Amino acid sequence: MSELVAATETAAPTAEPAEPVEHGAHRSVWRTLRRRPLFWICSSVLGVLGLIALFPSFFAGWFGQPDPRACQLTDSALRPGGEHVFGTDLQGCDVYANVIFGTRNSLSVGLLCTGVALAVSLVLGTLAGYRGGWADRLISRLTDVFLGFPFLLGAVVVLTSVGSRSTVTVALVLALFSWPTMARLVRSSVRSVRGADYVDAARAMGLSDARIITRYVLPNSIGPVLAVATISVGAVIVSESTLTFLGLGLRAPSISWGLQLSSAQAYFQTAPHMLIFPSLFLTVTVLAMITLGDILRDTLDPKGR
Repeated sequence: MSELVAATETAAPTAEPAEPVEHGAHRSVWRTLRRRPLFWICSSVLGVLGLIALFPSFFAGWFGQPDPRACQLTDSALRPGGEHVFGTDLQGCDVYANVIFGTRNSLSVGLLCTGVALAVSLVLGTLAGYRGGWADRLISRLTDVFLGFPFLLGAVVVLTSVGSRSTVTVALVLALFSWPTMARLVRSSVRSVRGADYVDAARAMGLSDARIITRYVLPNSIGPVLAVATISVGAVIVSESTLTFLGLGLRAPSISWGLQLSSAQAYFQTAPHMLIFPSLFLTVTVLAMITLGDILRDTLDPKGR
């Protein structure tokens, strides 16, 4: 009998700590989301905008001129109607085609900036929250330094010293001042998870810190951060349009909603369509992003369910 017990103990594999009960929580979140009409409306709007950004020529060809740079001065500042459903600008360029092609750059800046800021926040926030000690103090002071700069003012200072202002450049500059808020949120979320029973059990089993973080800590602390990141995409798109409107963001020959607003600001009384349609697309995009982020935040908050 003792030999059988010894053989059984020898053959038994080393078990990892039980997974935290999160699969049921994830299913609960999905059930809550799919019952909310606003979630589907925002997702559909953003899905269509994503397709427009990926295939602008296809959508631009539906109405009028598929080439945003095919301009005729004889058609300058035409009102909406006929071949130009959104009218034309002062150079005779089709406003609809410019709005469609501007979707890619405006969304690219928002998504790239938020993606870079989220990656930096996950690394630094997890390190500060999980390790604590000197790493926490050092990263917290670094975060305070960047939070001391107003977001738009810091971006203005950096962009004025940058030669070329491409989509990537503007996105990286905005990301430079976007990560501290998310890093603080990651830190607090990780600190609330690192003392959980399943994390202690993983340590007792001798699992490496990297495995504990990737398998147990991050999956159970990233929810609130993703909700805030979704909201940040809309805020970054507004910031890029504001900087471009002020002449500090993207430059021609790039096409973006901010550039259209900048060129149309002086002609609102004589040609309001040049300002209205880019503003409409910008408003709908930002509103959908922020609303979706609010829905995710409320759904992922256990006190809100």
